Amino acid sequence: MLKEREVIDMGMTMTQKILAHGAGLDSVAAGQLIQVKLDLVLGNDITTPVAINEFEKIGFDSVFDVNKIAVVPDHFTPNKDIKSAEQVKKVREFCKKMGIVHFFEVGRMGVEHALIPEKGLAVPGDVIIGADSHTCTYGSLGAFSTGVGSTDMAAGMATGEAWMKVPEAIKFTLRGKPRKWVCGKDVILHIIGMIGVDGALYKSMEFVGEGVNNLSMDDRFTICNMAIEAGAKNGIFPVDEKTLEYVKNHSVKPYDVFEADKDAEYVKEYIIDLNEIKSTVAFPHLPENTRTIDNVGNMPIHQVVIGSCTNGRMEDMRTAAEILKGHTVHPDVRCIVIPATQKIWQECMQEGLFDIFIDAGAAVSTPTCGPCLGGHMGILAKGERCVSTTNRNFVGRMGHTESEVYLASPAIAAASAILGRIAGPDEVEEGL
Repeated sequence: MLKEREVIDMGMTMTQKILAHGAGLDSVAAGQLIQVKLDLVLGNDITTPVAINEFEKIGFDSVFDVNKIAVVPDHFTPNKDIKSAEQVKKVREFCKKMGIVHFFEVGRMGVEHALIPEKGLAVPGDVIIGADSHTCTYGSLGAFSTGVGSTDMAAGMATGEAWMKVPEAIKFTLRGKPRKWVCGKDVILHIIGMIGVDGALYKSMEFVGEGVNNLSMDDRFTICNMAIEAGAKNGIFPVDEKTLEYVKNHSVKPYDVFEADKDAEYVKEYIIDLNEIKSTVAFPHLPENTRTIDNVGNMPIHQVVIGSCTNGRMEDMRTAAEILKGHTVHPDVRCIVIPATQKIWQECMQEGLFDIFIDAGAAVSTPTCGPCLGGHMGILAKGERCVSTTNRNFVGRMGHTESEVYLASPAIAAASAILGRIAGPDEVEEGL
């Protein structure tokens, strides 16, 4: 047990400062158990029904704050079968009964981790839990956000609090500027390939350095989204001008900006030269199984998915369209494009991106998580290979246990759709 003096004298990381503030403490230290107040509790159509069962079993009859809970049915929606319809009906009726403001029905919904920032529900300094592992996305905005189980979601909805063990931190110092076609997906795949899927187990991945300035907000969303794929408790970026501009354009919530102390303790530090990172692909069946695009070899594919909470944002759509324009999807490939929110969908339509996708022979979907978890809208058969901009490629993740998922950026996904094999955009430009 840490003594009070040792806790107070110790420099804190950015994550630790946010957690200390949320717990009403002057200071916290790694390993300390704390109770924090929550700024947002999030659930989806798979996890919320379980949370509702626990909520009712405990005997609660109201939520702590109708404005601080968000429920986004996005995994099996639009409902693919009777069971998924029943799940969403349960969630819909609960949200109506409780008066929950932020329930996003089909037509208003999007993929949750793209929708929440877009709606301004996550801002710097927030403490956020979500019954979905990729809740760590919101660290891109300088918030502490992490995934929890449905029971913790139930307790959070009822009390507005959660217990946490304060994580140790790993510092990732970013330098330089990514080369053309290299984006946040390549950066995080490079890092996961370097440290492994348990390389940051229950730790905070804190990204700092002058290279951060050369990453867009969409890059940062992607990087934090996949922090969990390295085992991390959370990922987090400093709040800079790009962050504040995004918050200004999306939210009216008050926020707090926290910075790490100069004497903050990190268990490790990695220095990443962004200009040296190449387009990267994660081979089956782990995100750590990475190869740069020049080491892929000849890998024919059957399907491409461009979308998800990792890479379904506007920059991703524009990148895919830039590569697909004037080209045709390979006759042996199904290319599925899924804008992550209704707003992104509408912007794609207004910018003429849908014309490019459809002229190329791609299919365009309403926002959904369906293909990512093998739910619907792109399930793989035995022996099929898919290049996907999603975040996981475990055995059977997108369908049959003998199918294969290759994780990649929108640029690689679009190029692969054209050439019928895993390929980089430079190969399309060269006409190979």
